[in-house]
Amino acid sequence: MKPVEKDRWASPPAGCSTFSWETKDGKHLWGRNFDYNRLAQGSQVSFFPAQTPYVACCHGGKENPIPENRQTARYAAVGMGLLLSGSVPILYEGINEKGLMGGQLYYRTFAHYALHPRPGTQPLQPPFAVYHLLAQCATVEEVVHMIKRSVTLVASPLLGTVPPLHWAFYDRTGESVIIEPDREEVHVYRHTMGIMTNSPGYPWHRLNLLNYAGIRNRDYEKLEMNGESLKPCFSGSGAQGMPGDWSSVSRFVRLAFLKKYGVKGVGEEQGVAYMFRLLQSVSFPLGMVRVHETGDTTPLDKNVLPYDYTVYTSVMCGESLKFYWTTYENQRIQMVDLHRLLPKTEPVQFSLNPNPDFYEVLV
Repeated sequence: MKPVEKDRWASPPAGCSTFSWETKDGKHLWGRNFDYNRLAQGSQVSFFPAQTPYVACCHGGKENPIPENRQTARYAAVGMGLLLSGSVPILYEGINEKGLMGGQLYYRTFAHYALHPRPGTQPLQPPFAVYHLLAQCATVEEVVHMIKRSVTLVASPLLGTVPPLHWAFYDRTGESVIIEPDREEVHVYRHTMGIMTNSPGYPWHRLNLLNYAGIRNRDYEKLEMNGESLKPCFSGSGAQGMPGDWSSVSRFVRLAFLKKYGVKGVGEEQGVAYMFRLLQSVSFPLGMVRVHETGDTTPLDKNVLPYDYTVYTSVMCGESLKFYWTTYENQRIQMVDLHRLLPKTEPVQFSLNPNPDFYEVLV
């Protein structure tokens, strides 16, 4: 395999946040914000049926003739993604028919992949990892086995670049796993708290929470100081010290406490609505995160902005197999049901409907 060129490791200016949650009646939810300064042309909500032929490794966006790189999907999946060159499926995140959910996020400066696959393993290009794992695995346990035993994440450019990524997956058992490749190895963190943002790695973010151990969801009582008694005149003092910026470090901290204290929905509909609200607490407002450089661009990158912003938010349910989403301008929650799509034998794509959609209340 041809070694990756040094300039192809350029880290794009991207964010993203994700976390897993449950409803009071035991539904398993997983969601994410897609924070970037663009969305690849052709990206739509995409359904790929079982038995879909695909490749796990290709060059230049064209199907690879090497037989071992050709795969057939065991499971149907739906999520946000595209059909590269009309026939090569890519998902940024999604859910499969077994209720396995997961996605990719950017892992700037830390991500590192092998130049060659380990003997006896399938080479897997990072942009294809989400779809490959959803197409072949039914549970987090199977994802872990495949990453450790069956595939090698390789530094082979796709459309001229190698994106720095790490991944999170979640299933109906409630287990969340995080996969982070660096120069040491591909780290697999099991039974995590189900939260991920961007660099640094998960162990660093987890340990950093000790700096915020005093945060709670209850206001502090009156303050006795220097002979004075000061009564609280505002709410929210229990969260004093909570970071409010859009860095990956601050977003991880906010999500950790939102997950700890956020009220769970009684059922799926309420849980999904609540989850979208929590993800808004770590979303990027357009204009507040100006990027120093736009990063590598590919032929699919159009309308690249000088800002990172929350292009879309998605939430999915492991039991109902429903995939929900909103866009930056269209906050009406839209949904497709994987159960209804299962009889189809060809890929189906749905527009994000990104433009504002207002509901008029008639007299």
